[in-house]
Amino acid sequence: MKRKTEQLLAKARDAIEAAELLLGARKNEFAAGQAYYAMFYIAEALLFEKGLEFRKHSGVHAAFGEHLVKKGKFHPKFHRYLLEAFESRLEADYGVDVRLTEKAVRELITRAKEFLQVAEDYLRLGEER
Repeated sequence: MKRKTEQLLAKARDAIEAAELLLGARKNEFAAGQAYYAMFYIAEALLFEKGLEFRKHSGVHAAFGEHLVKKGKFHPKFHRYLLEAFESRLEADYGVDVRLTEKAVRELITRAKEFLQVAEDYLRLGEER
């Protein structure tokens, strides 16, 4: 696995930890943002491992769908998770009356953890081939 891939996965783990800490402190909107960033870093890591880099979130979102989901490497739900988490982050960051529930944010964190596990398994198997 490439060094930058490992670094992005480490950032994803840190973002999940931060999301859990923020949720515990009842900072739901900030926790949602960290859960999204965890998924974003995971998608970036997977794409980087394939030699692909993007400057915008939309580029990562589209490329993850195109290069990893449509080609059957990842279940489509992970693309949906990424896009839904992005929408939650946008609402939380820019909305002033938005209140994300603890349950909704906990679901984002659970999805980020699942995505991380599947991505790590995928990358580990890729090295064994």
